[in-house]
Amino acid sequence: MHARIAVVTGAGSGIGRAVARTMLAAGYRVALAGRREAALAETAAGHPDALVVPTDVTVETEVDALFDRVVREWGRVDMLFNNAGAFGPAVSAADIELADWEQTLAVNLTGALLCARAAMRTMRAQAPQGGRIINNGSISAQAPRPLSVAYAVSKHALTGLTRSIDLDGRPFRISCGQIDIGNTRTEIMDELGVGSGALQADGSRKVEPTFSVDEAARTVLFMADLPLEANIGALTITASGMPFGGRG
Repeated sequence: MHARIAVVTGAGSGIGRAVARTMLAAGYRVALAGRREAALAETAAGHPDALVVPTDVTVETEVDALFDRVVREWGRVDMLFNNAGAFGPAVSAADIELADWEQTLAVNLTGALLCARAAMRTMRAQAPQGGRIINNGSISAQAPRPLSVAYAVSKHALTGLTRSIDLDGRPFRISCGQIDIGNTRTEIMDELGVGSGALQADGSRKVEPTFSVDEAARTVLFMADLPLEANIGALTITASGMPFGGRG
């Protein structure tokens, strides 16, 4: 069998880097997209099946050029991991600046739509037709943290995007699913203070458990490896014991 072709956005760090490396190790050819070329090259680490394509997912022409490049190099796209994102400002809904709101939604939501649109157009035109899109949602797609209005709203909206893509892709054998990850060990968890004391709904701070980003990446690979006749529409993976279920 020929290697399957994947595009991973936000591949320069965190979950995106872990997923890209896991998929390369599993035999995929992987296009690494992100704004920082040096970080993408570090993720690729010289792997012969890695393609570094610096891309700002908020710029329509750059997204379209990304998918055109992948098709020129490898002939098709089988999977998109829509992962690029930004947490945005840690402020109340009462205090957020419009520019900060718009920038967070531009990356997390509009960028995801632009990448999904380009992927869908490629997948419906190729032979054999079809492919899979996996959106990186976040636990915040289900329950927000305090002072995270732009991020939480963008991730809630991403759930609607996931379901719409899966519905609209049916005639073309294109499926879409979402993974909501809670407290995997990445740079953003350090920014939130999860390891030293993250802000809770009651105003207190609590050290929260985390889990290895490699386990999150293995879970994305599991979703990606399914045959097109099967799809995981929604999957939640969290650190055991994190304050999400129940009363905290």
